[in-house]
Amino acid sequence: MISVLIVDDHPVVRDGLRGMFSADPRFEVLGEAGDGAEAIAAGEQLQPDVILMDLRMPRTDGVTAIRELARRGVPARVLVLTTYDTDSDVLPAIEAGATGYLLKDAPREELFRAVEAAARGQAVLSPAVATRLMGQIRQPASEPLSHRELEVLELIAQGSTNREAARQLFISEATVKTHLLHVYAKLGVNDRAAAVATAFSRGYLTPRA
Repeated sequence: MISVLIVDDHPVVRDGLRGMFSADPRFEVLGEAGDGAEAIAAGEQLQPDVILMDLRMPRTDGVTAIRELARRGVPARVLVLTTYDTDSDVLPAIEAGATGYLLKDAPREELFRAVEAAARGQAVLSPAVATRLMGQIRQPASEPLSHRELEVLELIAQGSTNREAARQLFISEATVKTHLLHVYAKLGVNDRAAAVATAFSRGYLTPRA
């Protein structure tokens, strides 16, 4: 069972999400928060597996909360759930430490799958967000990604773990980790979610139809 903390400044949205997740035996809703400051306190106290985080909230916004949760070492994975898909919203959230980014119009099962993937530490980007990132001004990497690095990155973007990627490419898990470190260095990022987001924005990856 995956434990969830719901963060949104609209009570109606929180009620709807609580009802949705509470009705599914795969999830347990530990609590709710109405802004980023409450989310930080609740995240530290409740230690959920996944935090569903809105972005634009009073007092403390979502990006600030994500950054502070990471600074305090709260192990919860943060899945952004918002109505905003602009470049100025997406990249700051991922760079702050969000594991994924989903829009509120996502179907119920897509949201459930995203929470499950986030709980496993897998990067999650909704197709709409990935498409939006493609519209950014593309910045060339200081050094192009190799064919093998692209293969690894494509599998990671699809939700594969390092072990799964290694099995599909017939290489060792250690080799996959080495390729990922090279990808991080070339793209100027520090984690899987940021690597996937940046790869979409620079055109290395193309959103699936």
